[in-house]
Amino acid sequence: MTSTTNKLTLAYRPQVRGAVHVPGSKSIANRALLLAALASGTTQLDNMLVSDDTARMREALTALGVVITSTPNLDENAAQADAGPLHVTGLGGLPNSTSALSLFLGNAGTVMRPLAAILSASVGEFELTGEPRMYERPIGPLVDALRSIGADIEYQQSTGYPPLLIRGRKLPGGSLAIDGSMSSQYVSALLMLLPLLEGDTHLTLTGTIVSKPYIELTIAMMTSFGARVEQLNEREFLIQGKQQYRSPGVYWIEGDASSASYFLAAGAIGKGPITVHGVGSDSLQGDKAFAEVLQAMGAEVTWAPRSITVQSGNEGLRGGMFDLNHIPDAAMTIATAALFAEGSTEIRNVANWRLKETDRLHAMATELKKCGADVEEGDDWIRITPPVGGAAALQHADIATYDDHRMAMCFALLRFAPCGVTILDPECCRKTYPDFFSDFSAIVYSN
Repeated sequence: MTSTTNKLTLAYRPQVRGAVHVPGSKSIANRALLLAALASGTTQLDNMLVSDDTARMREALTALGVVITSTPNLDENAAQADAGPLHVTGLGGLPNSTSALSLFLGNAGTVMRPLAAILSASVGEFELTGEPRMYERPIGPLVDALRSIGADIEYQQSTGYPPLLIRGRKLPGGSLAIDGSMSSQYVSALLMLLPLLEGDTHLTLTGTIVSKPYIELTIAMMTSFGARVEQLNEREFLIQGKQQYRSPGVYWIEGDASSASYFLAAGAIGKGPITVHGVGSDSLQGDKAFAEVLQAMGAEVTWAPRSITVQSGNEGLRGGMFDLNHIPDAAMTIATAALFAEGSTEIRNVANWRLKETDRLHAMATELKKCGADVEEGDDWIRITPPVGGAAALQHADIATYDDHRMAMCFALLRFAPCGVTILDPECCRKTYPDFFSDFSAIVYSN
């Protein structure tokens, strides 16, 4: 592994073995921080992820008056990005600010969307800003839903996109609907707000619901913090108002299942076995199903409550057609693993890739072609066919990462091809997994 400031070259290594403790899930960490901040009492958050996205949430909550303290981690087996337990002293309800606040939220969708909802019902005036890419990520469906129950939210630049100016006010609840076809983060943001409104709310999801496991994760976490959500059917929820979140005392943040996907795929390609700790059969995260996709492609998978072990199958990986709407982040790893599979691999129903940190469908197609693959890109699908000769015929490429952490991490799998790979701007992994490349290099071997 050689690096300069702006790029990292990963030399060929054909085998992997060992164990990895992945850092805490970004999705769970930021939800846990917010729920703990809204709860009564003090919550200890264990296995907290330290990354750009969680830093933006902590900064915003601190500006809103939440007291957050950290404890040094003395566990030598903990993930390198785990700084030890956090203690969050909750507000016991919605924030109340006597002065106007401007909150910079970077490119963190797991901060922008839920805070937009929470602050719309809080006391104060709040400006939510971010990086330029955040201003290209739509938030209109969430704003429309909040406005339908009386929220005062103003677009500062382009209609339907951040930055936002929010003049918080008490919201009554009632009946509202939101399009669930663009991002489950809109739905999760609403769900976390609704128990704190003045009245009961009937929430209806319209359109094709994407990433449903993330909605289920949100409800499970709300339940852990004492809120009640009644799910009437797949599309309808009844949430009583005037509830209060309560600290569960200690809340353990699972390892990030999306980050686990890179190591699990490595085990499927590089013989293995690789055991990933922090994610397992008991995980709340839908991305644990990534291991099931690897199994369908021919890998050997063993499950434990908090770990997954993967190794290559006797006949290697084979392609196939997969609807991965439920695991869109981990689905990117299947796209690069497809370079090592026999035949074509088609990933379908991932239109929301285009609304992430970058247009991931176009970015993946562009970079996979650089490696010598035959790639077809549709509105919501991508088909990858390795070159004749398989992985041995892949070409070394400088992979552009588009300031997208998952682009950088999933293309690390190219080090299992004889050509190796160069990753441009590897530091973009700070968003969720600052130590990814050192952890990945620790489990690869030349023989």
